[in-house]
Amino acid sequence: MIDFAFNTAASAMCAHCVADPRAAAVETWKSTVNSMQLGAALFAVTYSMEGTVECRIDRKQRSLPVPASRPTADAGTWLSAFWLAVICREQERLTQLSEIPLERLRSPEGSYDKYIYHWVDTLQSWWLRRPDLADKLIATIEASDPAVARIAPQDLLQAVLYPPINLFYHYVRNDRDGFAPALADALKLHKTYWTLNEDRATDIDGSIALGPLAIACLAYDADFPLDIESDYLPKHLLQRTWLGEFPT
Repeated sequence: MIDFAFNTAASAMCAHCVADPRAAAVETWKSTVNSMQLGAALFAVTYSMEGTVECRIDRKQRSLPVPASRPTADAGTWLSAFWLAVICREQERLTQLSEIPLERLRSPEGSYDKYIYHWVDTLQSWWLRRPDLADKLIATIEASDPAVARIAPQDLLQAVLYPPINLFYHYVRNDRDGFAPALADALKLHKTYWTLNEDRATDIDGSIALGPLAIACLAYDADFPLDIESDYLPKHLLQRTWLGEFPT
């Protein structure tokens, strides 16, 4: 299943970042691109009306069959795919992801807090330049308040899920003075969460701060002052060092 392939590729990317925290090796870039391609392909095949979908994956053009059963192409997976496309500066794939109707990303009641749908809606509106971005971002912030969001564990919400929202708020407001301190706080929260106990410390998912990295990439490309170095924020992914190294 393509959702399994995406999860496996994402884990492989994290493993590369553990061994190469600055993403100085092209192999780390290859694994990041592969994850991005599989994330985009997952949604392409899930919502295609055709029998097959043409996708570039692992440096080859591939014809993927549309699965009979729907993969795990929900809002949480969408966020991961979106972040990877941002990090890889993949404008066409960002557009494809942003054009997926929000209703198709909804999961059964109780799977996610409602804020996640506001968040996806906000990011889609931002990328497609819809006029209602401010209202949707406010709705996202309000719905992600710990007093409102009750499904996600509170420490996960406050340390991992909310910081990208806060960073995006600073980014869209062009808050060049406030962004770097907010990014530093996000990285501290990420570290606190993922080093709280031995189980988390050995969980490869915590090796990079995917959401904060993606928003930091947007800020970097907009020439925000970013004097921050962290293993959770691979330097050469942030600074798009490998962009154009090979077709993606």
